[in-house]
Amino acid sequence: MLEEGGHFYSSLEGLLGYEFRNLDLLETALTHKSYSHEHACDGIDSNERLEFLGDAVLELVVSHLLMTYYPDQPEGTLSRWRAALVNEKTLAEKARALGLGSHLRLGKGEEKNQGREKDSLLADAYEALLGAVYLDGGFEAAFQVVKRHFEMDLEDIERAPSGMDFKSKLQELTQSIFKSAPRYVLVAEEGPDHDKVFHVRAEAGQTWVGFGSGKNKKEAEQQAAKDLLARLADLFSTDTKV
Repeated sequence: MLEEGGHFYSSLEGLLGYEFRNLDLLETALTHKSYSHEHACDGIDSNERLEFLGDAVLELVVSHLLMTYYPDQPEGTLSRWRAALVNEKTLAEKARALGLGSHLRLGKGEEKNQGREKDSLLADAYEALLGAVYLDGGFEAAFQVVKRHFEMDLEDIERAPSGMDFKSKLQELTQSIFKSAPRYVLVAEEGPDHDKVFHVRAEAGQTWVGFGSGKNKKEAEQQAAKDLLARLADLFSTDTKV
């Protein structure tokens, strides 16, 4: 099925900010091993090798950008920040921003188990996509894609030097403003037991709330704390922005 003014993947390329010369590479990047196993007789490759390559490309580019953005920071800090930026949850968020889930080629089992929404599959596909960009357009092309996708994260990372412990930062702020600790309420949980998603609301004062989701309650609370911190920071102090 062709999109207006281009091929099936035109909208994905537009969001990615890169136009492939070899569309086979793009298609392979979007092919999960469950699909290639079901079509083994057709010789269809999965995205695992591209994921391996993309992981290395991503780490190199993020490392380079961190050193460029923060020339005075020591190696330990840069390593901690890189780990906070290059993780499964962050990469899955980047994949969702590209609408990657709708383009994945999955086997029947993964399709049935809502594989298009799994953080692990999305993160792997995102790395595979970067590997495909690298092979198709070279390092500079991959560098520009990663820089564009992570620029805001790179600028914000210094504001959370504690390794993204948003709950601790929120508690400090609410104790200062409201003289009380924040409260966390489990709003809902969904999905099968092996792949649950938890939704949490963080509350402070009488009316302030933030929302977050995660694969466990702790992760969801961190995201809710991050959301509430951002809301409070806009009103009370630029020093508390995340």
